[in-house]
Amino acid sequence: MLQTVVKKNSYQDSINLMLLTNAINALEGVNKSQIMMGTDANKDIFKNSGLLTPEAEAADPSDMVIVVDSDSADVLDLVLDKTEEFLSDLSVKHEASGLKEVDCWDDALEELPDANLALFSTPGEYTAPEIEKALDRGLNVFSFSDNISLEDEVRLKQKAHEKGLMLMGPDCGTGVISSIPIAFTNVSKPGNIGIVGASGTGIQEVAAIIDRLGGGLIHAIGTGGRDLSSEVGAITVKDAIVGLENHEPTDVICVISKPPAPAVRDEVVDLLEKCSKPVVAIFLGEKPTHHLGKVYLAHTLEETAHIAVDLANGNPVRKNYLEPLDFECTNPLPEEKTVIGLYSGGTLANEAGMLVSEALDLGGVVKEDGYILHAKGYDVIDLGDDIYTQGKPHPMIDPEVRIDYIRKYASMPSTGVILFDCMLGYGCHPDMAGALAPIIREQLDKAKAEGRELYFVGSVTGTENDPQDYHKSFQELRDAGAIMETSNARAIRLALELKGIHFTEEDREVVPYEVKDDSPLPEPSPQLVELLNTTPRIINVGVKSFNESLRDYGAKTVQFNWKPLAGGNKRMIHLLDELDKRRDEIDAANERMIARFRESQPFLVDVVPAKTVIPELNRARKTLLHAGPPITWENMMGPMRGSCIGAALFEGWANTEEEALALLESGEVEFIPCHHCHAVGPMGGITSANMAVLVVENKADDTVAYCTMNEGIGKVLRFGAYSQEVVDRLHWMADELGPVLAKALKLKEGGINLSVLIARAITQGDEFHQRNMAASLNFLKEVAPLIVKTDVDEDAKERVIQFLADTDQFFLNVMMATGKSIVDYAREDEESCIVTTMTRNGYEFGVRIGACGDEWFTAPVNTPHGLYFTGFTEDDACPDNGDSAICETVGVGGMAMVAAPGVTRFVGAGGFEDALNISNEMERICVSHNPNWTIPTWDFKGTCLGIDIRKVVATGITPLINTGIAHKKAGLGQVGAGTVRAPLACFEKALEAYCARLGIE
Repeated sequence: MLQTVVKKNSYQDSINLMLLTNAINALEGVNKSQIMMGTDANKDIFKNSGLLTPEAEAADPSDMVIVVDSDSADVLDLVLDKTEEFLSDLSVKHEASGLKEVDCWDDALEELPDANLALFSTPGEYTAPEIEKALDRGLNVFSFSDNISLEDEVRLKQKAHEKGLMLMGPDCGTGVISSIPIAFTNVSKPGNIGIVGASGTGIQEVAAIIDRLGGGLIHAIGTGGRDLSSEVGAITVKDAIVGLENHEPTDVICVISKPPAPAVRDEVVDLLEKCSKPVVAIFLGEKPTHHLGKVYLAHTLEETAHIAVDLANGNPVRKNYLEPLDFECTNPLPEEKTVIGLYSGGTLANEAGMLVSEALDLGGVVKEDGYILHAKGYDVIDLGDDIYTQGKPHPMIDPEVRIDYIRKYASMPSTGVILFDCMLGYGCHPDMAGALAPIIREQLDKAKAEGRELYFVGSVTGTENDPQDYHKSFQELRDAGAIMETSNARAIRLALELKGIHFTEEDREVVPYEVKDDSPLPEPSPQLVELLNTTPRIINVGVKSFNESLRDYGAKTVQFNWKPLAGGNKRMIHLLDELDKRRDEIDAANERMIARFRESQPFLVDVVPAKTVIPELNRARKTLLHAGPPITWENMMGPMRGSCIGAALFEGWANTEEEALALLESGEVEFIPCHHCHAVGPMGGITSANMAVLVVENKADDTVAYCTMNEGIGKVLRFGAYSQEVVDRLHWMADELGPVLAKALKLKEGGINLSVLIARAITQGDEFHQRNMAASLNFLKEVAPLIVKTDVDEDAKERVIQFLADTDQFFLNVMMATGKSIVDYAREDEESCIVTTMTRNGYEFGVRIGACGDEWFTAPVNTPHGLYFTGFTEDDACPDNGDSAICETVGVGGMAMVAAPGVTRFVGAGGFEDALNISNEMERICVSHNPNWTIPTWDFKGTCLGIDIRKVVATGITPLINTGIAHKKAGLGQVGAGTVRAPLACFEKALEAYCARLGIE
């Protein structure tokens, strides 16, 4: 039975999830499980494992997917508990580390402005564009990430070179920069040797032997295994060689390469010959017969290390570095017994395949299905190959795959020797020797019991300063029965000795070399010189544990908690990446619009009949304004239809509900969005000619906005009620409330300054959408003395003041008109990708952005979640309605939840932490803050300002809107209050249109 849980937008790095999967698979009752992110590549792994369920198939790349095969449904609870415990432990460790964590490039560079290196360990299918962003920001790159196309590698390395930067990788497993170990790295003593390596474990083996010989490293520059291919042309190798040649503390240059393209190999040798510093090089797969000019050529990784140390110490290079083994085989294994290599290190496997093939004339190494050698029963396997690591941790991290292969090969009668490596260092298993020793002992005992000869021969790649303890690991494997040697090459020689084959090396002389290209050695770029001469400042993009070695040895780091942009949507990622190339001009346009938001000066100046200020309501044809983007009667939901019926009764177009409904269905009434008329309306938003509207003037340029007044609570038109009580209240508001307020406002020169009132009320616990109590009382404080001064009848004064005192939400509609006056002023700058309108009509949610003027981008509206009045549930709720999302558009409402913790019961457990988390989340999709409206409970930061569609689409975070909830049937009114999320599709459509406007395909 397969059970699936999808945790939306819960990104975790792949290594953590692989380790978690192993822990889950060890639980009683779990037949098998897989926990991975919902990428396309991972879905293939789920499918191949027989674990792809419909829920997993539908997951997004930013979703964590848990699939469990179990005979018991109860096991899933145990799995979820274990998952939560595992991830919580990670979180505690990260908090304890004091590591600063960010979620985007801008924040990373703000936190570490002098960063000079980006370290990537993200899924390869998404990494190339991120590397390009790092290069465009002037950062050198170390890419642990693999599965990057060869075409992208060539393009990005050429770009890096042109910018004077260095791209190390992709698939760069190890490195040392200024003695700082990076990624899977051993801890080497500082010294005067600089390594350039198109091989991760090759660097580790040479560096570890150098360390044990008493030498030390200053740099080990990984380049990725394809750098010396004909397509890449050794771009990074060449730049690194030039950098080390001009790096004063480097006395010896050491080059390590997997089998290179011949022509590229010759270019590299040509470059090395021009260096003034001594050079040692190994091109794995070659068996050199002599040295070339200034370049000493090695056959094995061990010999490479010995030559480098001699050169570093100023000693002459010996003709032969082969030293005798402390082992003598008196009874060689019979011919049918073979040597098997089971390696976690790809380069060490290559070295084993090369030497065994040379000794037995097996035709050379291969590269197929993880095999390095596969001939006549002699198998050497790189268990770190992609074929073995899909959905599983690398064998340097987890021994499971290697243990399975040890059991498989150790049980074969033909197996005489199993060669293996044990990799130590940062990033590796904390006790690989302890994990391998039991299986070695088990298989040796089993072979002995069966009367078979079997040997395990291995080496440990590591130093005495590695976290795992080199000497302890070496001895533990020896105590388990393995024959241990001090290098991989010596272990291979010993395995051949067990077969009766004595390994030899011919003496090597130096032969002259004529440089083919006599152009001078290039000069290193200033950026490369700076990288090699300072302690690196690193933005770590991906696996958090890589920070450990960096920080332990003195590097400054910031953790970039990367997850796929746009939920992994490849089209959106492409558009965002193209926009990122123009970010300077886009950011400048956004800043211009933000300035208009900030400089707005909204004043409440009047209350008038709508028809006196909205020309569209004076047409011969009956007309109603509604909330949201354009909509027809056929698509209106119950509450909006109810509001239309109430408006028809109010205007006298009909005397009964039936007459009003017939009129509205006949097509005689024209419907226009409030937003098309400088107006806004709450919930249904219905505004008719004779309704009273608030008039807010933005004195920055006299932009004017209108909104009907708040009716109070209970049965009200905005929620679709249309009884006689509702109609009578509307008449009173038009005939008495509006005129009284208008007279009062005329006594206040210039009107009431709303920005000041809002600034005051936000400090008193309002967020201006769900909670307006402080603002409504402050408004009453401002307007009551003015009302008293008017010549209005005393009874009318009392009724108006009492209504304002009773109507806690009165200021909501004032805030809406305020927001409309601000965005309509800001919209006059038509260049930015800032959201200028958010609204909903019960059928669709609509947004507008600066650069696209009046164009609407719509998607189906969501239904709110929240608290319901007694007797009602979410089943009764209508999808969201209203122009009141103008509040969130200008940064209040749900965007400013932290200002009003009292309303968080609508969105979570009801604590202050919920409010803080929401505002922090909303901050991530905004450009800036509004210093006019500061929030004491948010360390006096201003409200969020400027929702940027790039940020919304990139993060998948959509604005949270506080809202009332209407019954889905007309006439029943409000049934609760809560929150709703804007649909992402609106912002994706806006992004596409914005890109089209900029000419981005």
